[in-house]
Amino acid sequence: MRLTTLLITLLAASPCWAKQAPNIIYILADDLGYGDLSCYGQTNFETPNIDRLAAQGMRFTQHYSGSTVCAPSRCALLTGKHVGHAAVRGNNEVRPEGQQPMPADTYTLAHLLKEAGYATGIFGKWGLGAPDSASEPLKMGFDRFYGYNCQRLAHHYYPYFLWNDDEREILWDNFGRETNVYAPDLIQEEALAFIEANKDRPFFCYYALVQPHAEMFAPEDYMEKHRGRYLPEKSFKGVDSGPRFRKGAYGSQPEAHAAFAAMVNHLDDDVGELVAKLEELGIDENTLIIFTSDNGPHQEAGHNPRYFNSNGGLRGFKRDLYEGGIRVPMIAKWPGHIAEGSVSQHVSAFWDVLPTVADLTGQSVPEGTDGISFLPSLLGEGEQTKHAYLYWEFHEKKGRIALRKGKWKAVRYGVSTNPDVPTQLFDLSQDPSESRNLAKQRPEVLRELERLMQEARTTSPIPKYNFPDT
Repeated sequence: MRLTTLLITLLAASPCWAKQAPNIIYILADDLGYGDLSCYGQTNFETPNIDRLAAQGMRFTQHYSGSTVCAPSRCALLTGKHVGHAAVRGNNEVRPEGQQPMPADTYTLAHLLKEAGYATGIFGKWGLGAPDSASEPLKMGFDRFYGYNCQRLAHHYYPYFLWNDDEREILWDNFGRETNVYAPDLIQEEALAFIEANKDRPFFCYYALVQPHAEMFAPEDYMEKHRGRYLPEKSFKGVDSGPRFRKGAYGSQPEAHAAFAAMVNHLDDDVGELVAKLEELGIDENTLIIFTSDNGPHQEAGHNPRYFNSNGGLRGFKRDLYEGGIRVPMIAKWPGHIAEGSVSQHVSAFWDVLPTVADLTGQSVPEGTDGISFLPSLLGEGEQTKHAYLYWEFHEKKGRIALRKGKWKAVRYGVSTNPDVPTQLFDLSQDPSESRNLAKQRPEVLRELERLMQEARTTSPIPKYNFPDT
């Protein structure tokens, strides 16, 4: 019997089934590249705890983020809509704190799971609505929130405050230029506390880590492990005082290479501690863990992704719609359900997560979503539906569009300034680095993908998120 059918049957038969539903932990790293994990080929340093997830579960090789920057990627994740249909299509800032909110009636993954009887919590970075807006976490289906509301303020690892549900928690030990409280440590404590508090009921923990995004800061004990190992070092002169200090501008880092490795080391240890907590509570076998990243590797505050091969040999970085900007690692572990050490080449994206969870819990997928469930791939049973195509758009850097259909990928750069800019065409099955433009050799494929590009999006009510005639 298919697992989802079994879930529905048990749900109908027993009002106590909610206690047996699998917990879901979705770990989202910030700007971690496809090649930044040793299980995906990183050789400069190791990520043993995340590698262990892969060894005990499934590693996806063709999974894509929702966008090439933070806010639209997270909107795609939570709503199941790609960026051509989503309400949030870019990093639209709100001052003094926050980003463009989603509409008040937005239905999210957290709403879906609350309806299934789950406790819901987000820990880390939100980035989808300013404080007191219509789309704070507690108004978007989450019972618990601890971390940064604003992605701009989440640049800072020693902030003046974090949000504890809907109240600011002042971090007095970080006042002035002090660096006594590393925010990821506090966020980790609250995530573990949420898991422990809900160990006897199903829970959804959306763990939106801020590492390894800039600024490039790690605690000294982690810096000591990596100092002097990645030479020649790279230094970065940032903002260390004045009116912009800890208000979005990155701080200085004279050892950026060591800092990056130290941040990933810290992230990996957080994952290991989380898994150990599940084992301690005896709930690890009833917990689905998914680990991924919100987009490709950044090039900010001194980080040099080329030095670390952070994009895994793919073309491009954060803000690109080539593979290096949007193809991300994804690992899924669920003991007894996902085959250990398995690898999936199924082509999937962030907007598939909501339909997958709906499939898992036996719920209906909301109308208007763009995703498809990848639960058959996770479980290795049933027929896996494939996407007709995947679509992305980006409204910085003169406007960018990309579409993947099967093995074919079409990319257009500069569409906001030149609607007639030529489209590039790549065969990812033969050329994953997108080095050979086949537009002239395969005009019939090019025409088909350009037609789909025209149909893939709807007009945004925010003018800056629309292109000229494309």
